[in-house]
Amino acid sequence: MKKLLFILIAFLTFANGDAQILDPAKWTTNIEKKSETNYILTFNVVIENDWHLYSQFTPDGGPLPLEIIFKNQKGNFTLVGKAKESKTRTAFNDIFEVNETFFEKKGQIQQEITITNPKLTEIKVDFNYQVCKEVCINIEKNFTFAIPAASKTAETAPIATDLTSLDSAKVDTAVVNSDVNKEQTVTPEKVPVLDSKSDKQRGLWSIFFIAFLSGFAALLTPCVFPMIPMTVSFFTKQSKTKAKGIRNAIIYGIAIIFIYVVLGFLVTWIFGADALNALSTNVWFNIIFFVLLVTFAASFLGAFEIMLPNSWANKVDNQADRGGIIGILFMALALAIVSFSCTGPIVGTLLVEAASKGGIAPIVGMFGFSLALALPFMLFAMFPGWLNSLPKSGGWLNTVKVVLGFLELALAFKFLSNADLVLQLHFLEREVFLAIWIAIFGTLAFYLFGKITLPHDSPMSHISVGRLSFGLMVLAFTIYLIPGIWGAPLKLISGFPPPMTYSESPYGVGNSKGGSSTSAQILPEGAHLGPHDLIAFEDYEKGLAYAKSVNKPILLDFTGYACVNCRKMEDYVWSDPAILKILQDEVVLISLYVDDKRELPKSEQYVSKETGKEIVSVGNKWSDFQITRYKANAQPYYIVLDTEENMLSDKPESYNSDINAYKGWLREGIDRFEKAK
Repeated sequence: MKKLLFILIAFLTFANGDAQILDPAKWTTNIEKKSETNYILTFNVVIENDWHLYSQFTPDGGPLPLEIIFKNQKGNFTLVGKAKESKTRTAFNDIFEVNETFFEKKGQIQQEITITNPKLTEIKVDFNYQVCKEVCINIEKNFTFAIPAASKTAETAPIATDLTSLDSAKVDTAVVNSDVNKEQTVTPEKVPVLDSKSDKQRGLWSIFFIAFLSGFAALLTPCVFPMIPMTVSFFTKQSKTKAKGIRNAIIYGIAIIFIYVVLGFLVTWIFGADALNALSTNVWFNIIFFVLLVTFAASFLGAFEIMLPNSWANKVDNQADRGGIIGILFMALALAIVSFSCTGPIVGTLLVEAASKGGIAPIVGMFGFSLALALPFMLFAMFPGWLNSLPKSGGWLNTVKVVLGFLELALAFKFLSNADLVLQLHFLEREVFLAIWIAIFGTLAFYLFGKITLPHDSPMSHISVGRLSFGLMVLAFTIYLIPGIWGAPLKLISGFPPPMTYSESPYGVGNSKGGSSTSAQILPEGAHLGPHDLIAFEDYEKGLAYAKSVNKPILLDFTGYACVNCRKMEDYVWSDPAILKILQDEVVLISLYVDDKRELPKSEQYVSKETGKEIVSVGNKWSDFQITRYKANAQPYYIVLDTEENMLSDKPESYNSDINAYKGWLREGIDRFEKAK
């Protein structure tokens, strides 16, 4: 039996061995009986290196999230909550300007169900999802789970999906896993999905450095800075020898680090390593932290002070008088409590950013913050003479606090923008966002120039050179933002404002078509203005007919609305003047979107002869067209054709950021067309 199965698998492998049909995600499934009516459906996936499979929690506006469809649910079973996922990674996508969530290498999805129809014999589930590397692939997979018989064996053992398990376990019913064009069987590996180590390390290092700089910023606030000489002098006087004073100061610094690291640990432990990671794209999470950051900003600007109860500080001070290591630990705790009105907003903002990264990022963030906070206390205790070099406390400390308040206020609107983008409310479009930032940073510039004063500012007769220099930098940044309202890309702050497509006027205020010469043209029937105002067709037959009428070659572009690298090619390669001129003048562009969800008329729906799948949407039609005719299923995918639909280039092209190479590939096909005329 095993030999027969091996021969069958080998035959299927070679029979479907076209290298252009990519399938980087291999699935296996099982079903486990939990009770008389409840079952757990498990989907395991092994993903090839460097590929990403997007989670069901990836927000709208980016790559396509995983969609799980229970086809025969009605009247047969109910879902117990939402499908649970194993560990994923969240990273910012600078093309779509959203946080995308995805699996790498391995993943697992589990869904518990309750059977309501005792006669039910099988459960049918469809997965629609996207995987990307240098190209993106939209895939539909169909799974059928056979309900195991109500026996002791069925209650204790999951139903396996790989062929060798079926043979050895002597199981009568199996789960069929059907692919786009073939069945796949892979033995599941019970290992949680792992993050890319290099990306994870880079993320943690960035959190550490941001936290470290935040710790130094906290030092320069009126709650913390004056405490450096006071606290160091206290330790020096309390110690009978210089060596003991240094030792106590080092212990004090370590105690400060310990307190803040414990805070980071508690955030991770209470909320879970990935709970806030998943929440980072949640609408309510972003709205709550918008309100929180606005509150922090108001506190820093002088509206009120966020303070812990005085009784807490008094109790901690009493414990600090005990002396020894315990007393030093309570002294560090007293510092944290007394300085909370200044450090609290910074720590809160830092924890929000760190927690959105998931894992141990909150612990790493608190370590970086507390290290910067503790270092001066240790160093000045070791070298007391350095205390004389410290600048005197004064109004400049409140200036630092106010500047931090303005920065918190600007950051708050990024959280509000995230919520608006997810809901697609268009309340905070790009122009409005930029106008708010211009107002915030413009007001900050006036404040630094001394034209505006706030409640806790000290009177001043002049401004320092340092304050003037910083004010000029803020003013220059404000002026830099202004052209963004008229369509300037503002690459310096890419990722903070909403994308240019999410605006009242995508080409800039007062410029409906960006001044392109094509804007005044009468478009051919069935055409529209695509990227860079290129005339493009989204229907193959109409584009082909137009190409014949003007006797030009065709650039066939298999693409997707949620294809990251398709957008990169359009933004960075097609925008090159030499490439753009070719696309404008020498070819007819036909862009076929394989993820177009519009339903085909009933008369045009069919079952694919190649894959056996039902073709019900426009995207299904173009995806099947690509697979059937070109034996490929990845996007972007480019082909130069003549008007008789023959390929003009030696091979198709996919993602290629080399502008000269892409230009050479285009010229090869176009020149062959010209010679054949």
